[in-house]
Amino acid sequence: MSWLSSSQGVVLTAYHPSGKDQAVGGSHAKAGEEAASSRRYGQYTMNQECTTKVTEKPPFNRSISQDSLDELTMEDYWTEIENIKKSSENRQEDQEVVVVKEPDEGEMEEEWLKEAGLSNLFGESAGDSQESMVFLSTLTRTQAAAVQKRVETVSQTLRKKNKQHQIPDVRDIFAQQTESKDKAPDGPESQSVSTNENKYQGRDDQASSLMVGEEKLMAPEDAPASETDINLEVSFAEQAVSQKETSKEKTQKNTDNDTLSPSFRLPKDKTGTTRIGDLASQDMKKVCHLALIELTALYDVLGIELKQQKAVKIKMKDSGLFGVPLTVLLEQDQRKVPGTRIPLIFQKLISRIEEGGLGTEGLLRIPGAAMRIKNLCQELEAKFYEGTFNWESVKQHDAASLLKLFIRNLPQPLLSVEYLKAFQAVQNLATKKQQLQALNLLVILLPDANRDTLKALLEFLQRVVDNKEKNKMNVKNVAMVMAPNLFMCHALGLKSSEQREFVMATGTANIIHLLIRYQKLLWTIPKFIVNQVRKQNTENHRKDKKAMKKLLKKMAYDREKYEKQDKNTNDADVPQGVIRVQAPHLSKVSMAIQLTEELKASDVLARFLSQESGVAQTLKKGEVFLYEIGGNIGERCLDDDTYMKDLYQLNPNAEWVIKSKPS
Repeated sequence: MSWLSSSQGVVLTAYHPSGKDQAVGGSHAKAGEEAASSRRYGQYTMNQECTTKVTEKPPFNRSISQDSLDELTMEDYWTEIENIKKSSENRQEDQEVVVVKEPDEGEMEEEWLKEAGLSNLFGESAGDSQESMVFLSTLTRTQAAAVQKRVETVSQTLRKKNKQHQIPDVRDIFAQQTESKDKAPDGPESQSVSTNENKYQGRDDQASSLMVGEEKLMAPEDAPASETDINLEVSFAEQAVSQKETSKEKTQKNTDNDTLSPSFRLPKDKTGTTRIGDLASQDMKKVCHLALIELTALYDVLGIELKQQKAVKIKMKDSGLFGVPLTVLLEQDQRKVPGTRIPLIFQKLISRIEEGGLGTEGLLRIPGAAMRIKNLCQELEAKFYEGTFNWESVKQHDAASLLKLFIRNLPQPLLSVEYLKAFQAVQNLATKKQQLQALNLLVILLPDANRDTLKALLEFLQRVVDNKEKNKMNVKNVAMVMAPNLFMCHALGLKSSEQREFVMATGTANIIHLLIRYQKLLWTIPKFIVNQVRKQNTENHRKDKKAMKKLLKKMAYDREKYEKQDKNTNDADVPQGVIRVQAPHLSKVSMAIQLTEELKASDVLARFLSQESGVAQTLKKGEVFLYEIGGNIGERCLDDDTYMKDLYQLNPNAEWVIKSKPS
């Protein structure tokens, strides 16, 4: 699928795989070097009528290369472009061209508000915005500015269309929140997050402070100051504002490479690191809303245009393997293997490549033979689910070509239609740290199927890189080969100068480089977003509790008795400084544990597992986890290094449960 920009709109070119799908046979290094001087490349489309003229490779210019890539590494990119082009030449009659009307600005901003969970700020439900008021009260200044900008655009568009929808001004909503904050919250639960955050308050009104409603929350005194630390305590957009104000006269050079660049890391957080998959679905939904707003705010601050591409409906295959939507594939696979989250064909291709050994020179770079790839595609489509396909006939380079073909042929790109442009825009951010921050938010925003499949791909690519001494494929080589397969559907048909095309090549390859190298960091949910979710839950609980008390009073119940019972519910039979941990699936189902400064989640698990006997004794570290449930969070799986006393102070009304993690 490709996108063709034009004044009339966007032409979406989709194609479906058939037996004519081919991969291109390649030669080894020596032949490649002989052909290097005459190598041709170019952007092209799947539509013959729109094919862009192939142009000569622009001369190498180190000054515009983000990673100081040498010509040999760049050659991998252009060679892969050629291979993709040739493998697509026989697919013309399988195409389907859909013309999509370019949405106006108001429509895009309206879609953005829906994606951010703020659809009730406009339209027929504009008056029913209590939930949005709670949500907006937790936003930082830059996040609020991003929301306000989109609301104003939608409002102006609706007025032009003479629609009688009343859209509240975001500033008015914040004003209402300010009034509500003057009232003292009910009970310790509603105070737990703010109490913990207030210790981070700063002396000044600095741009890097995290504003939640009217509160100004500073990063803790021991917050990371190193250039190699990724600060998850403070909004990325707020950090960008601060950096712009303090670095106006400095130009940071982007010199990241395997040997010279700093190795970015996440500093330890005593309340525990939260990774994607650790939160309950309802809280994860809130995380995604906040991540979209934060990404937009970050791009706004840095002057980068962020326009989501609305997914369009096109005719797609509803069965098979290649050219089938991920969701359809997973539905097929789950009928065979319940709980499958990564397409079985995808897993099998990776497994087949690894069976051949990851030390094979030129792995991923050398394509399989065209005729074999064509025949293998046909056989797989017919025999894969029957279990009769002969995997012994698949050579290693053929499996690698099939893997790339699978990714390239997805009707919707693996990085998603909605956010592919945003992924590509990462290359325009000034520093590696900002690029990583943006990628972190984008990974969070991916649909589950896309994110899980991308994670499996990146873990495999890292294993390839780990064998670089033998296979001669370091992280840059791998990134150069994979970039066209992940970004091609957007790059096709994009008219640009040779210089810009070269920058796009290095830029998209740099993005894949970062995804591979920092994948563990990128699958982390920033603490400032988790704290915003905690704040939302606290405010919602406070409102629910207030409504319940009002109801009880109307029903003539003893309000004082209710409040006393409510206050003591979580403290019953548990002395001060002690938590009760539940383990319903273990032989020791409950244990009171004294909190100390050094007690970690791993220590709690160890105490339970050490007392297991019989069948349960087979339980090992990594099979069961300690969860924080309730209070100001829905459900959160704790990492081993979580300090329990610090987390207890953040969420004193939580329950602590040991259980296995859903697969």
